[in-house]
Amino acid sequence: MKIKGRFDHFNINVTNLDKSIAFYEKAVGLHVAKRKKAADGSFELVYLADDTTGFLLELTWLRDHNSAYELGENESHLCIRVEGDYDQIREFHREMGCICFENHDMGLYFINDPDDYWIEILPVNF
Repeated sequence: MKIKGRFDHFNINVTNLDKSIAFYEKAVGLHVAKRKKAADGSFELVYLADDTTGFLLELTWLRDHNSAYELGENESHLCIRVEGDYDQIREFHREMGCICFENHDMGLYFINDPDDYWIEILPVNF
């Protein structure tokens, strides 16, 4: 059997849903596409989208989890391609204080979100 799959979403757990939504809106231009709340208030899912692909970033908030998440060595990451002047965007992220790693030889950098997940930032034409 040959299975044909397609990407749908990627999930991360967050400690402060409003803070995370605001970060992803400001830093990389994602917006809330849909929400799902548990009837008992135990969790909330927020799906963030861009205006180009069908891919979603799922933010999961768990009411009973009130400490930082253990991210291990944080070797996995999300990558977002940005349109416009890459140097201006990098400076905007620098002003936000969210750049956590830069590789000038490769022409790329990473930002970290409020829960310390790393997001690689690349220009559309890389």
